[in-house]
Amino acid sequence: MPAWPGGPCPECGDVMPANLVRCAVCRALLNSDLNPRMIYAPDFAPLPELRAAIDVTVKGYFINCPKCRQVLRVASQFVGKHVQCKHCSADFHCHPGEHTGILCDAVYLACPKCHKELRAAEKYVGERVACKYCGEGLRITQPA
Repeated sequence: MPAWPGGPCPECGDVMPANLVRCAVCRALLNSDLNPRMIYAPDFAPLPELRAAIDVTVKGYFINCPKCRQVLRVASQFVGKHVQCKHCSADFHCHPGEHTGILCDAVYLACPKCHKELRAAEKYVGERVACKYCGEGLRITQPA
């Protein structure tokens, strides 16, 4: 079977360089020895659902002290109670939220598979995420 020598396409007449299989303009076969083959798209097969995410409860919060604005790590068991800043000794009611003036920078939790501690922005609470160490699918949930 000789290769395409180059020249005008037998279908559209545009000049094509040598050694092409199909015309770049009309996609016609340039070699008469070749037979076109139909390519059929396979039937749609839905993919199985990705690995289910494991619900992981937030263990605590990284919040800013309302007085000195230093970042504090507060366990979730102390939310709603009076706590004291370890930097400036300010006593305040720990209830993160925009209306209270106590801003939450992030949350922390432990991966149930590799047991490493993860830090995530508060916007990911309720979302599906993956552990950066082992790749396990997690969904971050608020403590009850």
